[in-house]
Amino acid sequence: MTDVLVADGVEKRYGDADALDGVSLSVQAGEVFALIGPNGAGKTTLVRALTGTTTPTAGSVTTFGEDPTAVARERLGVLPQDFSPPGRLTGRELVEYYAGLYEDPIDPEEVLSTVGLAEDADTWYEKLSGGQQRRVCLGAALVNDPELLFLDEPTTGIDPAGRRTVAERVRALAAAGTTVFLTTHDMDEAQRLADRVGLLSDGELVAVGPPRELVRQHGGDARLYVELDAEQADGEAAVASTPDPEAVATDLAEDGIAATPTRRGVEITGIDPTEIGRAVEAMEARGIAYSSLTWREPTLEDVYMELAGEEEGGAGGDAAVRSRAVAPGGEPR
Repeated sequence: MTDVLVADGVEKRYGDADALDGVSLSVQAGEVFALIGPNGAGKTTLVRALTGTTTPTAGSVTTFGEDPTAVARERLGVLPQDFSPPGRLTGRELVEYYAGLYEDPIDPEEVLSTVGLAEDADTWYEKLSGGQQRRVCLGAALVNDPELLFLDEPTTGIDPAGRRTVAERVRALAAAGTTVFLTTHDMDEAQRLADRVGLLSDGELVAVGPPRELVRQHGGDARLYVELDAEQADGEAAVASTPDPEAVATDLAEDGIAATPTRRGVEITGIDPTEIGRAVEAMEARGIAYSSLTWREPTLEDVYMELAGEEEGGAGGDAAVRSRAVAPGGEPR
């Protein structure tokens, strides 16, 4: 497939601060690529480099095989993380304004319906809820029917119904051939939507791949969580205190079951779902009372915590970058 986006050894420095440190990646036509990482990791800086609104200190970026600044604006749609249009314009007026910037836009009414704002389209932007405002901005980024769409934290402030609307629209766009590059802090969103995920930490791209593959490589084992409970006599109230998690873990280890004590029970690893019965039988044989069993498969959040969790809240990367934002449609503001 054709590479729509290519970043090769991209660096971005601000004084002594490295926002990006040798980032290389490629995104193919029709792919949904999700960029995840802690606050300050450099995600927004990378989006700005890819859209041509900031110039890398070193390395190169190409979009559709050319410099991002040379790409026709009709081919790009950009929803920045921070976008504040005039508050006394309605949602309809804002989408119509951006539609007027292009030669062959989508009908604004269709866009408003697509983002779930048809009923509130005539409400002033400043009177809309945070989620509704985000939908207006998404509509403005979609109105030119872009070939390549950048979504920087697209569901920030949107309720679950709105998140579903955005997810459905992203899937429909990708199915129709649009390439989507999104940044998100929502690991479930990235795991559901993305064909591939890139994890950016402290300005470096530390992992790239399909979500399932990243989980397999870095997510760790599946786990059975056992919440311990007071032992019960038949038909009577509790006659003993809740078992000690450390003692339970030691007992299970003697039965060949790897268990780690937790605050309210034990965490069992190294077994698959077909072996849960063996763990239950071992506990029952030892008279270990429990109130619940929870089986948990590793997720993209586990990958995030394994590879970048310690960087959360760091001051590097985007923390130093606030100079130039991007309006929908790729227009600098």
